[in-house]
Amino acid sequence: MGFEQEAVSELYASVCGNRSKMQREFTRGAHGEQFVLRELSIKGTQSPSQLAAALQTSSGRISTVLSALEKKGWVTRDIDPEDRRIIRVNLTDSGREQSRRMMDEMRSAICWIFSQMGERRTRAFVELLSEFTTYMSICHPGQSRPTAEQVSEAFAERDRRVAEHMPDGRARGDER
Repeated sequence: MGFEQEAVSELYASVCGNRSKMQREFTRGAHGEQFVLRELSIKGTQSPSQLAAALQTSSGRISTVLSALEKKGWVTRDIDPEDRRIIRVNLTDSGREQSRRMMDEMRSAICWIFSQMGERRTRAFVELLSEFTTYMSICHPGQSRPTAEQVSEAFAERDRRVAEHMPDGRARGDER
């Protein structure tokens, strides 16, 4: 067995056999209320279809999530005054606070994990995870493998996204 097959086996065993409550929360957050709150807090007012596209889910699923968030008082759905066919989803002050609280709790937990790993290993982990997920984003089972040009484009897009999310706008490869 080559190192690639061994690594895949170890990855599966590690990820699938060791799911913590935090991992379940992190994953759940990417599929529902937490995701919508975070998306609205970062990008501002959006339509349900924009949220569905960002979540990569159906309009029915988004409708269910928005109904739950509305009942909690965290979002409002308002008719666009310029085009009454369009619904705009907005965070309430309570929703903004809940989104901030959820992000702060997750950030605190992840920072604790990184403090246990140490700076060198954390930086190596983040770099390797970023590289791995970039390759995963363009390599699909049953399809031909990406070309060098597609790989280059994927990494350029990753670098753009990273720069947008860095507090000081640093791009990957800049001095840290």
